[in-house]
Amino acid sequence: MPTTAPSPTAKSVGGTPTHALGEVTASDSTLRRFLHGLPGVDAVGLEARAASLGTRSIKTTAKAYAIDLAISMVDLTTLEGADTPGKVRALGAKAVRPDPTDRTSPSTAAVCVYPDMVAVAKEAVAGSSVKVASVATAFPAGRAALAVKLADVRDAVAAGADEIDMVIDRGAFLAGHYMKVYDEIVAVKEASGAARLKVIFETGELSTYDNIRRASWLGMLAGADFIKTSTGKVAVNATPANTLLMLEAVRDFRAQTGIQVGVKPAGGIRTSKDAVKFLVIVNETAGEDWLDNHWFRFGASSLLNDLLMQRQKLATGRYSGPDYVTVD
Repeated sequence: MPTTAPSPTAKSVGGTPTHALGEVTASDSTLRRFLHGLPGVDAVGLEARAASLGTRSIKTTAKAYAIDLAISMVDLTTLEGADTPGKVRALGAKAVRPDPTDRTSPSTAAVCVYPDMVAVAKEAVAGSSVKVASVATAFPAGRAALAVKLADVRDAVAAGADEIDMVIDRGAFLAGHYMKVYDEIVAVKEASGAARLKVIFETGELSTYDNIRRASWLGMLAGADFIKTSTGKVAVNATPANTLLMLEAVRDFRAQTGIQVGVKPAGGIRTSKDAVKFLVIVNETAGEDWLDNHWFRFGASSLLNDLLMQRQKLATGRYSGPDYVTVD
C-alpha cells in the first residue's frame, strides 16, 4: 500500500528532542507537573466510545479495502526462544508474499524478530518493501542496565534493522521516575540512528488509563516515532480502549507540536473483524492521516492468516479454511 510523506519530526540538540513542548522536559519537576496536569481519563466514557465504534457496519467494498489495508499494516512477528533461521526465512517470505496464489495481495509492513535474527530477516525480505523491526532494550521485561540496552539496540541496527521496538522501564515509570524513563528513550532514539523507534509501554502493567495517557505523552516528548501498547507477553495486551486513548494522544500531540507519531497495538488481535474495528477507531479518532502503514501497525502473528482467509472468501465466495494458508 502507498505510504504518505512523513510529517515533521522532532529535531535533536545534543541527543535531546526539541519541539513546541520542549520546556516541559527541562527538569524532573516540570515533566512531572505536565504529565500529572493532563486531563484525567473517563474510563467509562472511553470504553463506551471504543465499544460503540466497534459496532460500525462495514460494507463489502469497504471491507475488501480494509482487509488489504490491515494486511499492509501487519508487523508479522515471531519472538520465541525456539526461533530458528529457517522459521525467520519462512516468515520473511510470507511477509513479502502473504498469499502465494494471489499476487494482488499486499505485502505486510514488516517482520519483527529478536536482534540475533535481524540479518536473517533482512536477507529474506531483500528487494521488497517489507521492513525489518527488532525488539531491543532487554525485551520484554526491560530489566537491564542502560549500557546493556543500548548495546542491544546498536547490535540490531548494525545487523540492518529498519525499526527498533523498545520497552520502557515500567518499574521506573510506576515509581514516578519520569525523567529516568524520558532520558532512556532519548538515549535509545539516538542509538537507533536512522531506524524508526517504537516505544512499548506494556499497557497491561500500567494499571490505569491515566498512566497510559501519561506514558503516551512521555514517549512522544522523548522522540518516539511510534507508541506501542504491548509486548504480547502479558495477560492484557492491546484493547480497543487503550488504543483509542493512545490515538487521542497522538492526535493532540500533533495539534500542539506539528509532529505526527504512529500507533501500534500489539498482542491479542487475531481476527479480521477485530482488525477492522481498530481501523474504524483510527479513522474516527485520529483521522485518515493515520490510515497508512507509515503511521499505524498491528503487532501480530496469527492475524495475517485470518485476514487472508477473509480476503479469499470475498474474492471467491467460499471460506477456504486454515489449511489454505501457510502455518507460521
